[in-house]
Amino acid sequence: MAERVTIIDVSPRDGLQNEPGFVRTDDKFALVGRLLDAGVDEVEVTSFVPPRWVPQFADAAALVARLARVEVDAAGLAAPWPRYLASDTEALGEMLALVPNEKGMRDLLAANVDPSDKSVPGPVGTVAVFAAASETFSKRNTNAGIAETLERFGPVIALARERNLVVRGYISCAIECPFEGPIEPGAVASLAASLLELGVDEIDAGDTIGSGTPETVGAMLRPLIDLCGETDNWYHGEARLTLHLHDTFGRAAACVLEALRLGVRSFDGSVAGLGGCPYAGTPQRRAPGNIATELLVRTVREAGYETSVDERRLREAAAFARAIVARAEPLGADGGPAGAGATA
Repeated sequence: MAERVTIIDVSPRDGLQNEPGFVRTDDKFALVGRLLDAGVDEVEVTSFVPPRWVPQFADAAALVARLARVEVDAAGLAAPWPRYLASDTEALGEMLALVPNEKGMRDLLAANVDPSDKSVPGPVGTVAVFAAASETFSKRNTNAGIAETLERFGPVIALARERNLVVRGYISCAIECPFEGPIEPGAVASLAASLLELGVDEIDAGDTIGSGTPETVGAMLRPLIDLCGETDNWYHGEARLTLHLHDTFGRAAACVLEALRLGVRSFDGSVAGLGGCPYAGTPQRRAPGNIATELLVRTVREAGYETSVDERRLREAAAFARAIVARAEPLGADGGPAGAGATA
């Protein structure tokens, strides 16, 4: 049998965070449902960052609370939620949310509860924290250096342990920083080691500005693979390693192939290619976004690996994602710039 690759779709968070218009909560809720119904293994549903950083996620608590009620409200939900909920429970995808600090974590925990028993965690089983391998990018992105950023994660990880939540550690600028230039693989590995020492369960290395080539991505991944151990879909006592690619120069698919060759079996994508680091664009050209989940799945399958994704339903989710972005509502006058804040 062909090896299986984990597909994580980050479009509801990383894909939408820099959109100039506010995507309605109803539309985000429906997008999550379509992605899960398409068979992706995990969906990054939102981010509990302050709305002044990213106004797009002012509804984070409302969205997670609504997701926690899907089984209660199943009879009245629009398609494809009923079909998803009726499917094999062992095949149901997971949900994750990004949190920047203890306050964000507590806000998530307050919303992420089973409506029938407030002591039971809700649908979000993984929380993600984010750091950068570049000191300059870290300060510009989170207003804190690398060391201070790591300090913020202590309470987040402690709270996650109390609720039996998995913790993912994003590493931005794993290949290159828009301010400092190329990043040494050793710096990425050192940051990953610090995250694992803090108690992070998964490492997610991001080519934030999409500058990677198969050669530079391979050089970055090798020490991480040594650090994380077995890079399969399950833990077996080791950290899982995920690769997060942006397709700025159209090289992301080639980088996926190199990562597969090295043993990586978990990847982030964003349906319809939504997203993109605000620092990777120019006044004349917005930066292309993440690798499209459709391209990611096709690349993985053509390389001889299996995924759980239904490509027809994934294409339908991509069309829906483009539609909700097109009808996004203007942000409020006091909302601040949509492009500020956390970038994986």
